[in-house]
Amino acid sequence: MLELPARISDSLLSLIEAQRVVAHMVIDGSQVLVQAGGHLEHYGLSGLEFGGPASDQIPLLEGMLPLVETPFLIRSMTMPSGRVADVHFFADESEGTVWVLLLDVTAEHEEARLVQQKAYDMTLLSQREARLIAQLEAANEELTRAHRELAESQERLRSELRDAEHYVRAVLPAPMTQPFEVDWRFVPSTELGGDSFGYHWVDDEHFAIYVIDVCGHGVGSALLTVAVGNTLRSEGLPGTDFRQPAKVLAALNDAYPMERHGELFSTVWYGVYQPTSGTLRYATAGHPSPILLSGPPNGECDARALPASGACIGLMPHARYAEAQCALQSPARLFVFSDGAYEVERPDGSMLKPEDLMQTLASPMAEGQSELDWVLQVARQAHGPGALEDDFTILKLAI
Repeated sequence: MLELPARISDSLLSLIEAQRVVAHMVIDGSQVLVQAGGHLEHYGLSGLEFGGPASDQIPLLEGMLPLVETPFLIRSMTMPSGRVADVHFFADESEGTVWVLLLDVTAEHEEARLVQQKAYDMTLLSQREARLIAQLEAANEELTRAHRELAESQERLRSELRDAEHYVRAVLPAPMTQPFEVDWRFVPSTELGGDSFGYHWVDDEHFAIYVIDVCGHGVGSALLTVAVGNTLRSEGLPGTDFRQPAKVLAALNDAYPMERHGELFSTVWYGVYQPTSGTLRYATAGHPSPILLSGPPNGECDARALPASGACIGLMPHARYAEAQCALQSPARLFVFSDGAYEVERPDGSMLKPEDLMQTLASPMAEGQSELDWVLQVARQAHGPGALEDDFTILKLAI
């Protein structure tokens, strides 16, 4: 390196001293401290004794002397005071001494440490982020799979409910017109319900008609209502005369105790019409009272309920039922229904009542108008938008 003029060397030294805290030590060839100066106390090196072994007083020199080559630099060495310094070694061959120069780099060291710590933190953050992303992706895949399986399960359930509804409809009897008219309207709720009904000739003179309403909704209720309906349709109660309504309900109650059928019970109305005598014998198991209209559909008629009492099927062991009787003289219409035909909630929260249904049925019908369609329309208008909450079931026997 070129020799610098003294003026320039002095200027450089002044610049270094202005920017750095500088201290120096001079050690002779015998490794004895012969001189020291600058800001020794800044580095925790105050109280040095000249003429003593340098390495005994200055720990950083231990093992460093004699130097193999100079200049020599040790970067970022921690001093006794805790400060950090670059340690420069220079040999003065003319004097046979070694100069040790300390330049404070604590700020740079701390900055480098902070940068390194930040880089380390960023690395950890990146790793955590990668793990979190992986966990989120795994969770998302699991959630997607669960949603897919749920959707498939719901579709299977909907398909099974549709199949069950189709079966319930398939076992319902077709309307008839001779020797008298029997017609019906059945609108299941959005959930599979517990309504069913049927009618058939018990013998040449006795015609049975019945409506069943199992409590609740869902597959269990639907299965039970189909089972009860099949029992009545097939007359599958041994030793029971199906021309006697009270005995039919008593046998049905014994056959379907609720503790053996999922704690489900049902209401049933069962009647037997004998055209030759013009009489209707009937019994009820907690079912709504039918409505009998005497008079022509398009004129004035007398409307009355056919009350009876009896416990719901399956609710009370060994229950017995009372039989009632009334005359059916032409022209007359008998309406048998489930509670879903009148227990319709209006948008304001109020409910239709049996009296509203009777008033609707008793109103004169226009020529060609269906009483059953009119009752269903009134229920839907009262309910407002959306499907009815309960099964809507109503039968008409007209003579």
